[in-house]
Amino acid sequence: MPLPPAPSRRGSQLSTGDFSAKTSAKSRASAGNARDEQADDLPDMDFEPVVASAPAPRRAEAAATAPKPSRSKRVAAPSPVSSKPQAAPVQPARSQPVASNAPSAPSVPAPVADNRPAKATKQRSGKAKLFVLDTNVLLHDPSSLFRFEEHDIYLPMIVLEELDGHKKGMTEVARNGRQASRTLDALVASQEAHLAQGIRLDATGQKGASGCLFFQTEPLTYQLPESLPQGKADNQILGVVEALRQRHPDRPVVLVSKDINMRVKARALGLEAEDYQNDKTLEDGDLLYTGMLQLPLDFWAKVGKKVESWQSGASTCYRISGPITQQLHINQFVFYEAPGENSLFARVIEIRDKSAVLETLKDYGHQKNNVWGVTTRNREQNFAMNLLMDPDVDFVTLAGTAGTGKTLMALAAGLNQVLDERRYTEIIMTRATVSVGEDIGFLPGTEEEKMGPWMGALDDNLEFLAKGDGGNPGEWGRSATNDLIRSRIKIKSMNFMRGRTFLNKYVIIDEAQNLTPKQMKTLITRAGPGTKIICMGNLAQIDTPYLTEGSSGLTYVVDRFKGWPHSGHITLARGERSRLADFASDVL
Repeated sequence: MPLPPAPSRRGSQLSTGDFSAKTSAKSRASAGNARDEQADDLPDMDFEPVVASAPAPRRAEAAATAPKPSRSKRVAAPSPVSSKPQAAPVQPARSQPVASNAPSAPSVPAPVADNRPAKATKQRSGKAKLFVLDTNVLLHDPSSLFRFEEHDIYLPMIVLEELDGHKKGMTEVARNGRQASRTLDALVASQEAHLAQGIRLDATGQKGASGCLFFQTEPLTYQLPESLPQGKADNQILGVVEALRQRHPDRPVVLVSKDINMRVKARALGLEAEDYQNDKTLEDGDLLYTGMLQLPLDFWAKVGKKVESWQSGASTCYRISGPITQQLHINQFVFYEAPGENSLFARVIEIRDKSAVLETLKDYGHQKNNVWGVTTRNREQNFAMNLLMDPDVDFVTLAGTAGTGKTLMALAAGLNQVLDERRYTEIIMTRATVSVGEDIGFLPGTEEEKMGPWMGALDDNLEFLAKGDGGNPGEWGRSATNDLIRSRIKIKSMNFMRGRTFLNKYVIIDEAQNLTPKQMKTLITRAGPGTKIICMGNLAQIDTPYLTEGSSGLTYVVDRFKGWPHSGHITLARGERSRLADFASDVL
C-alpha cells in the first residue's frame, strides 16, 4: 500500500528561532560524518508493519505539563506533576490502522516550565519544536546543542552509544566526539533534576539556548517497514522520531541529520527531516563578498558637487558621501567605467560617519610597475596585486577559478618583497594535502620531499618566474638564480603547524578551499610580528568530504575578515591561462 505523503516543508526562509536560521555565533569546525552512509533500501510499496519494543520493564514517570506560552507575554509558573503515566496516542501509520500488542510506555515529558524572571528569558514564538539529533550532528559540531535557541532537543539512546564508539583516536571526528561527551556531562552535572523531566540547556552559561535537553530514558514503541533492518542505528533513530511524533501530535518533531540518505528515508516515511545548517557561513555561494563594487553610471552626477579631492603621494584621494557609503567596507575596491568618460579604480581607505575616502590605485598592468617580471592583465588582477604589495595589509584572500593567476601573482609579490625589498625573510608555502583521486600511499624522504608531489603548481610558476620573458633573468637587473630563489622558499606540511610562530614570513596557503574553519584558524594564528598570510583557493573545486562552498574555511575567513583595516579580498573572475583552459572552464 502507498506510503503517506511527506509533510509540507517550508522553503529557505525560516522563522525566528529555527535552527537553520543564520546566527552570528562563531561557527565551529566541520568534521566528517563518522557513520557509514551506505545507501539503504527504501521501503517497498507493500509491506506489513512491524512493532518493535524493548522487553525492559515499564516504569512510571512524572509527566510535566507546562502552560502554553503566549506570543506577547510569557508566564513563568511551576508545572503540575502527575504520577499517572500518559498513554501514547494511537495514529495509523499507514492507510489502515494497525493495532500494537506491545505495552504502552509512559509518554515523554513535555518541556518544563521556566521559573526564571521573564526578562532573562527569550520569549518563545509559537510552538517550540522538538529536534531529534543524529550522531553525525554532534560529531560535526560539538556545540550544536546550543544552536537551537528556544527549541528542545531529544537524544536517542543509540546516539549516545555511537558517540561513545567514536571518541577514541586523534582524528577530528574523535576530538569532536570527546568534546560532545564532555558537554553532555557538564549539562547533567549542573542540575539535580531528573533526566526524564529535561535539562535546561542554559545551565552552563549558554544564554542563547533557552530550551531543554531530553534523553531517551524508556523503551519506545514504533512501527517501521519490514524492509528496514531493525538493528541498524539509522533505523532505530527513525523509529524514535516516529514514536515521538505519535506521542506529541500537536508539536513539531524534526529529525536533524547530516546524512543525506537518512533524511531521504525519513521523508519517505512521512517524517520531518532537515540538514544542520548552522555550520554554513553563507546559504548561497553567490552571496560571498567579492571585495569590489561597481559604482553606478550616475555616480558623479549625484555626488560630483560634494566630492573633496587631494593629492597623497602618487595617489589621488576622494572623499565622497551619500547612501552608497553604507555599502562600502575598508579595503574594498570600487571602479567606475562608462563609455566616453574617464575610468576610476580606487580602494576604500577610510569610512567615517556618512562619508568615505577613496584612494586611486597603482597600475601594475604597466610594464614599468611589473612585479618580478609579472604584469597584471585585467582589473581584478590589478586589485589583487595592490593588496599583495601593500605592507599594511597582513591578510589577503584570493578566490577564483583555475587559471586566474592566483599562485603566480602571490609568488611574484613574495619574491619581490623577500629578495628585492627584503621586507620578509623567506616564503613559506603550504597546502591541504587532499587528493583528487586515490591516494598514492606513503612517500619517502624529508618533509619537503614528501610535500614535493603536492607542490606542482609551485614548480610550474617558479619555472616561469626564474626564466622570464626571453629567458634572460637579468633583464630586470636581477642576478638571482633558480637555486637562490628556491633557497628562500620553504615547503611545510600543515600537520606540524600547531605550536609554531612565524616571524617576518610571507606565508602562502594554497588550495585553502579544502580546509575547515578550525584548520584555517590554526594556520592563521601562527602569524607573528611582521608576517603576511595569503590564502588562495577555488570554491568550485572542493575535494574534502562533507565540505561545501558555504562551510569551507576559505568562505569562513572571507566573511569574518570583511572590513578589517589590515585585510583584503578579491574574487578573480577572468582566466588568463590559455584559451583552451578558459573554454574548458565554461563548457565542462
